[in-house]
Amino acid sequence: MKKVRLLMLVTFMAICSITNAFASDFVNMEPMKLQTPEMKPEMVTVPNRTYRPELEQVRDDHAPWSKDNWTWMHTNEGVKPYKVMDDLTFVGIPLFAAGWAVKGDKSMFRVNLKGGKKNTQLLTDFKTGIDDYTQFFGPALTVGLKIGGLEGRSDWGRLLASAGMSYAIMAGFVNGIKYTAKEMRPDGSTANSWPSGHTATSFVGATILHKEYGLTRSPWFSIAGYGVATATGVMRVLNNRHWISDVMSGAGIGIMSAELGYALSDILFKGKGLLRNDLMTNPEKPSFFAISMGLGLGSKDIGFTLDDLVDPERYQAAFLGYDEYDGYDYEYDEDDDFSPNVHFRHATVVDAEGAYFFNKYIGIGGRARVRAMSAKTFGRYTELAAEDQAGGWFDVVGDLFYDADNLDIYSKFIESALVGGSPIKDLGGVVMSDHLTEFSASAGVYLNLPLGKRFSLGSKLLIGRSFTQELDIDGFATGQVKGLNYHLVVDNGVLVKEESDFSYPFDAGKEYSSTWDYLTVGAKSSTTWGTGLSLTYRYKSNFAWRLYVDYDYSEKDFTMTYDPYHYLKDGLTTNAYELVQMLSPKASLLDPVQFRKTKKMNYVTLGLSFMINI
Repeated sequence: MKKVRLLMLVTFMAICSITNAFASDFVNMEPMKLQTPEMKPEMVTVPNRTYRPELEQVRDDHAPWSKDNWTWMHTNEGVKPYKVMDDLTFVGIPLFAAGWAVKGDKSMFRVNLKGGKKNTQLLTDFKTGIDDYTQFFGPALTVGLKIGGLEGRSDWGRLLASAGMSYAIMAGFVNGIKYTAKEMRPDGSTANSWPSGHTATSFVGATILHKEYGLTRSPWFSIAGYGVATATGVMRVLNNRHWISDVMSGAGIGIMSAELGYALSDILFKGKGLLRNDLMTNPEKPSFFAISMGLGLGSKDIGFTLDDLVDPERYQAAFLGYDEYDGYDYEYDEDDDFSPNVHFRHATVVDAEGAYFFNKYIGIGGRARVRAMSAKTFGRYTELAAEDQAGGWFDVVGDLFYDADNLDIYSKFIESALVGGSPIKDLGGVVMSDHLTEFSASAGVYLNLPLGKRFSLGSKLLIGRSFTQELDIDGFATGQVKGLNYHLVVDNGVLVKEESDFSYPFDAGKEYSSTWDYLTVGAKSSTTWGTGLSLTYRYKSNFAWRLYVDYDYSEKDFTMTYDPYHYLKDGLTTNAYELVQMLSPKASLLDPVQFRKTKKMNYVTLGLSFMINI
């Protein structure tokens, strides 16, 4: 305890000594003096400053529950009124005209007989209801952002007035044309196909979102709106509810209607109800991101001949008749040639494209493209779907005993088949995919030539790869399994027809149902080369519309698989099926037939792009 007290005393004396030493340094110091600088008044010029609402902080962004977020026709200070011609691009007119120009390409064909729907022009199993909701994406996002407190171009009063007039103009155009033109839909349901109301509604909403938030907040709102609108139009085509012409005209009407609606607001309200002006970016920078929708032309036919058969000798008798079959000299007729061809309509083309420019003239970039060509006729090999119920039965099994010198035997079979009944109760085809869809990704050099403040010419040189999704028809058949009792006499490996016989077809005691790939057409991946020419109109500092024509070339290896009589494997007993395999000249068709050919594909695409400069 004594040691602790001694340590505390020594510490206290040390602290006192140090304090006294420091204090001695300040004994002789003079007091501090405050010097006041001399100030002289003089006149200066304050530079003019331009109001830039986009540089403001979040003072104009209100919480959803704030009363400032629910004002009516409120106008922020410094926001200049819009002029009518500032926002009218007239880009909807060429879109509408393009759809009008190609709306005659609507050849129909009979394919499906399933479910008693005879003479159905086009019926596929692809169905989606997403497009019923995506058409409202634009207004839903606009209202959601507004309720969330993010100010856009307009106050509530002006927004509702502009949107209401836009939708009213669109509805008048669409319904007026629909019930005047009376175009039949692809699925044959109603005669009000052209133009597409879903697409028009979607593009009105996309343009409202673009004007309210894309122009004033971020260009990616515009990309989102127009991207979903484009997807809506594509889904309307894939759902077989509209032709590509309907979608293009609908998009044109939607854009133009929204522009007219906002132009009327500019006239009626002038500067009232405006909260923000447009963003400003460097207009000299041509780097961009764009989404595009176009019309594909060129290379609309894919034809196969007997020369394209993978094993032509095997199928000679099946496709050409009975040429030198059992000593019977069949005289070839060109009408008997099996030449399956696929004829396509104009393609629907959707792109996402972007490029970075090193200067005003040259840059590098890439393009992702989806091209979908729908078939307007499947050629002669869709005869299965149009045959009557017993047609395939007679065609294959009846040939077993057909001989020009023994027509009475063939007649006996026909009679017995009619009495015994066909194994086919229902026979037809269902189009699973009537589109030959190509996905491609390309990259290369982009060129730009300025023509003034707003216009420029562009070009590109691209190389990439393309992948193809096949066209597909499924066959279906139902009925009663049939058998054939027969007696064959063979002499030294040769069938003696005069001594051979068979009994009436009989029921095997069970029903069958058969579904299979009746026809598929596809292609291997290939290298694609592309170029193009475009005219860009920059109507805002960071937004532009571009009219373009692209040319793409590739060599594709196409394959067609054809399996017309697959149902006989399920519709005949084992003995009857083996008889067909042994003796029918069409026995080779019991297995899938393959065609293969290389075709040079030349594609021309006319389209319109919505661009943001980045």
